[in-house]
Amino acid sequence: MKALIRACLLVAVAVPAAAQSSSSVSLASLSTQPSMNVFRRFAVEPAKMVSYYGEVLGLKTLPSIKLAGGEMIQFGVGTTQVKLQYTAGAGEFKTGPVKDVTGLRVFTFFYPDEAAVTARFVQHGYPAPSFGPGRGGKRVAMVLDPADQWVELVIAPGASQDLYDSIELGMTVSDLEKSRAFYREFVGLDELPPVQDPVLGVTRYPYRHGTTTVTLWSFGKGLAANTRSAGIQYVVSDVEAVDVKAKAQNVKIDTPLGNFSAGLRTIWLSDPDGITNYFAQIIRRAPAPSTASR
Repeated sequence: MKALIRACLLVAVAVPAAAQSSSSVSLASLSTQPSMNVFRRFAVEPAKMVSYYGEVLGLKTLPSIKLAGGEMIQFGVGTTQVKLQYTAGAGEFKTGPVKDVTGLRVFTFFYPDEAAVTARFVQHGYPAPSFGPGRGGKRVAMVLDPADQWVELVIAPGASQDLYDSIELGMTVSDLEKSRAFYREFVGLDELPPVQDPVLGVTRYPYRHGTTTVTLWSFGKGLAANTRSAGIQYVVSDVEAVDVKAKAQNVKIDTPLGNFSAGLRTIWLSDPDGITNYFAQIIRRAPAPSTASR
């Protein structure tokens, strides 16, 4: 009887300890890739987006994914996947200057050669990007994709391939301290030194995981919000741990933990401005028993 009581006490103690461990784990440490992925929804002709991101921006084309009622168009930047999805209602999402609307507003890509980038824009019928002095002494241009969402082009001649294989995700937020705490403490991204941005006229606060950097800036409260056109995807090894931590820290859950498909288990969360942070775990199917073992 004493042994049974001791065993019950051990179980009672172990359960809260496990929950506490899950609620404090760094979600970035659960990542199964050295980067995050990013998605952008659009409502223009898909061929325009395919041409723009593939031929004009020069991103690597990846196999698309068939979805119920649509298709996920995919491109690669290093190990990051840029996912584009046609969404009829996306034409109603807020656009406009970066300083006027909160949300994941800017995708940043890095290039070695300004002339080559400019030539691709002109060749495909787009205005030549207007490059000028930017952060870190680099030349920078802000351009709009066919869906009127922002792309930042950064020219860095002679940089390492690692830089060209990286991507930055620029967010306009309403409360810097809340957003910084979310990406630093809840998600567990590495905090980098702040950077002055002469183009946007703000201080950028970068948070990195591998080759993907989330960059935060603010133009104050009370702005219009765009929470739907873009978001972040994390591929993780334990999505249940994300669920535990989100509930423990009262993070808003948009779509509860569940099976998205036969091979994917997901949970969709919101950051303090409602920007999607979507965690996905690939479920490995057990191999079928061999005939020899029957």
